[in-house]
Amino acid sequence: MTVAEILDRAKSKGVMIATAESCTGGMVAAALTDIPGSSAVVERGFVTYTNTAKQQMLGVQGKTLVAHGAVSEQVAGEMADGALAHSDAQLAVSVTGIAGPGGSEFKPEGRVCFGMAAKGHPTLTETVEFGALGRDNVRVAARDHALALLAQGLGAFS
Repeated sequence: MTVAEILDRAKSKGVMIATAESCTGGMVAAALTDIPGSSAVVERGFVTYTNTAKQQMLGVQGKTLVAHGAVSEQVAGEMADGALAHSDAQLAVSVTGIAGPGGSEFKPEGRVCFGMAAKGHPTLTETVEFGALGRDNVRVAARDHALALLAQGLGAFS
């Protein structure tokens, strides 16, 4: 589904979208808002690059960050939930990962965690290992995956 199709589908369902992004730095929101008329669907985007921003803007719990780290499904889930709680959106996607260069043996370059929250439905999380594709390619892959999650999430609304 193209970005324009995602926006059209959301509009037809009366669904507003929010994004909560770390490693993509706003690329998901930018892809959505590149399309004319997106203001009918895109409620807001949060770029929360630091742990402090995740806590202040999205309500991610400090204990979750300490226990699991910023690149975790637990944090991705809290980011998506926080985007819904701090907006008027009905659907939110979150992205947190290690775009590179670098990483560690425990959290390698290319690991990205996603969350998707839809009002009235359980929050979904997943981790994708894109591999050491290079920073730009990891970010683009993460953006595209987040957009695909939004397309999937719209199925929760009649």
